[in-house]
Amino acid sequence: MAAAAVKEKVQGLRISEFAVNALRCPKCRSPLSVTPDTVACRSASCIAVYPVVHGVPVLINEERSVVSVSDFTGQKQTTFHRQPGLQRLFSRIIPELGVNRVGERNYRKLKELLTAQNASPKVLVVGCGETGRGMKAITAEAGIELINTDVWMGPFTEMVCDAHDLPFADHSFDGAVVQAVLEHVADPPRCTAEIHRVTKPGGLIYAETPFIQQVHGGPYDFTRYTHLGHRRLFRGYDEIESGATSGPGTALAWSYQYFLLSFVRSNGARAAVKAFARLTSFWLRVFDHLILETPGTLDAASGYYFMGRKSEGMLTDRELIRLYRGAGETLPASDCSLAP
Repeated sequence: MAAAAVKEKVQGLRISEFAVNALRCPKCRSPLSVTPDTVACRSASCIAVYPVVHGVPVLINEERSVVSVSDFTGQKQTTFHRQPGLQRLFSRIIPELGVNRVGERNYRKLKELLTAQNASPKVLVVGCGETGRGMKAITAEAGIELINTDVWMGPFTEMVCDAHDLPFADHSFDGAVVQAVLEHVADPPRCTAEIHRVTKPGGLIYAETPFIQQVHGGPYDFTRYTHLGHRRLFRGYDEIESGATSGPGTALAWSYQYFLLSFVRSNGARAAVKAFARLTSFWLRVFDHLILETPGTLDAASGYYFMGRKSEGMLTDRELIRLYRGAGETLPASDCSLAP
C-alpha cells in the first residue's frame, strides 16, 4: 500500500510507532511491552505474552476467537488462502460477476472527510489482507496512516488481531474501514462495538457488507444483513451516506452461479462451473448501473455500504424503522406464514 511508505516503522516490526503506542492487551486492555520478538502484557494479573511472526505481532484473545495463535506461529492457512496460479489467471481473464459501483467514489469522499478534520489522520483497517475495492483514494494519500489488521497473514497485514477484541486503547483512531469483513465474524455487533470504542469522538466509519451473496469463506462465513440491519450495526454513528454497493443484477448472477455449483462436488468441476457461470452471466451486472439508486434495489442488493460519524447518542430501533427507503410494503400475515 502506498500509504505505508510514510510510516516510521518500529525496528523489526511492520507496525508504526503510533500503532505501538496505541496497543493494549486484547484480554485485559492493559498496556503492552513490545519487542521485535514478543509483545507482553504489563498487568501482573494477566501476564499474557504474544508472539511476533515475521515482524507481525499476533494479538489474539484465544478465549473468544475462531483462530488461534498457533495458526500463525505454525504458518497455517486461516480464513482465506491464495488461489493456485492457474486459478488466479482465470480469475483475471474471465469477467467478474459483479462490480462495486460506489467504492471509488465513497473512498474519495472518506479521504476528504478524514483530511478535513485532521491533517494526518490515523485509520484502522479491519480485514486488510487484500486491498479493498476502490481503496486507492486513501492508500495513495500520503497524509493518511493506515493501521492494517487481519486474522489472515495477507500481503498487507501489519498486525494480526480479531475484531471481537481489538488490541487498541479507547479513542485511538480518526476513522475505521471494514470492507467485506462483517459477514466473516461470529459476532458482528461485538465487532462494531469494538470499532466504536477505539474510534475518537467524531471519528469516521466506512463499511461494506454483502446481502445477497452466497457463502464465499467456507466455514468462516456467518451472517448477512439487509440495508436496515446493516444500519443498526452502526447505531452509534450519525449517517453520512448509505446505499447499495452492487444491485440485483449482481445478486442474480451470484444466485445463478451457486445454483449451478449445487450440482457438482469435485474441485475441478466447481472451477469449471464457476468459469462457465461467470462467462454466461457477467452481463447481468450492467443492470446495476441503471437501477442502483432505485428504492427496489435497497430491498434486493448484492451488498450495502455505510459511512458515518461517531455520535454521542445511540440510534433507537423505533428511529431505525423510520429510515427504511426500500420499495416494499408491509406483508399481510398470510404472506409471512410458512404454512401451505
